[in-house]
Amino acid sequence: MELLNFEGEILTADGGIVRRIKVKGEGYSNPNDGASVDVHLEGRCGDRLFDCRDVSFIVGQGEDKGIPLGVDRAMDKMQNGECCLLYLNPKYGFGSEGKPEYKIGPDKDIVYEVSLKDFKRAKESWEMDLNEKLALVPDVKNKGNQYFKAGRHHQAVIQYQRIISWLELECGTGIEQHKQIQDYILTVHLNLALCFLRLKDFSQAVENCNKVIEQDKSNEKALYRRGEARLLRNEYSLAMADFQKVLEVNPSNRAARAQLSTCQSKMKEHQEQEKKIYANMFQKFAERDSKNGRPKRRRDESEQSSMNGEVGIKRRRRSQDCPS
Repeated sequence: MELLNFEGEILTADGGIVRRIKVKGEGYSNPNDGASVDVHLEGRCGDRLFDCRDVSFIVGQGEDKGIPLGVDRAMDKMQNGECCLLYLNPKYGFGSEGKPEYKIGPDKDIVYEVSLKDFKRAKESWEMDLNEKLALVPDVKNKGNQYFKAGRHHQAVIQYQRIISWLELECGTGIEQHKQIQDYILTVHLNLALCFLRLKDFSQAVENCNKVIEQDKSNEKALYRRGEARLLRNEYSLAMADFQKVLEVNPSNRAARAQLSTCQSKMKEHQEQEKKIYANMFQKFAERDSKNGRPKRRRDESEQSSMNGEVGIKRRRRSQDCPS
């Protein structure tokens, strides 16, 4: 087969998935999250073939069939009949755990050849009415929770974000349905914040907490998790403010009280480090100025001595020219 795309296409912002197309697919449609796909897979680590099979799975749930995250995430870029090579770094492969059943150690780059044989797209948000969406939410949420408990935080994020995409623009009919929608949205944003904390994506954690706090200013979990994210971003004052608000809502929250103490210690350490940095900086400036000043004084003294000599010579010359 001839590679149609030799250089490869980077599919993720961090460059963790690169695709090279071997056989171009047909049509203009792609699998979406929730789509059913039939694929042929061949996985290699170095020159060794470790995975070769035909498999069907739900996009966003490839983990259930032992499919790496990178293969799952590349599905929405593929067309029917396409065959491509996917170059996956460890984050999108088998991570720091590796895959013992495939005899793949931790933090290994892998390559998968993927042929998309057939797929059936899931309904998009605009293709479903509100009742359909609400009927699907519990199962998708539970799936996200299962992934989270198993430590598969990327996969959990995929499930939770599907729910947000379905409900974020819905108002419902009547107070009860509106409350049901808002409860789902707040819960999912809280879960997303927790996932992003585990993934060390603190900006996304803060953003999801903010979504909750916009609707519920006294939400204890959102305030606490935002405080955690800010603390880990070294935003000590903002983190302290969040933990203090947690204690205003629930004075018996021991974790928040402990985090306040951590913030104070970190702030003190940071201030001490800054003092040392500035002290060293000023010391270097002083030493530099001192070194720069010595040659100048020597030059001034030399110039002064030279001027005095010239004046003396001129005076002697004048005395010699005058009549005695």
